[in-house]
Amino acid sequence: MNLTVTQDNLYLFLPSKVSWMAEMLAEDENIDIVEAVSKIYNSDVYKRLENEETKLWHLGPIDLYRECKA
Repeated sequence: MNLTVTQDNLYLFLPSKVSWMAEMLAEDENIDIVEAVSKIYNSDVYKRLENEETKLWHLGPIDLYRECKA
C-alpha cells in the first residue's frame, strides 16, 4: 500500500482540517459556518496548505487555526 502524500492525493486531508478550523473560527468570530469556511478557503494559510511542498498538511487543525489567526 502506498502511503506517500503527494500533490495528487493531498486533497484527501484537507476537508477534515478545514472543518475543524471552520468550527473554531465560527465560534471565535461569532459568524456562521459557511462564512468561516469561505474565509479559510480564501486565506493565505489555505493556499499554503493545499501545496504539498510546504508540508503544512503535517500540522493539526489547532496549529493551522493559529496560523490563520497570526
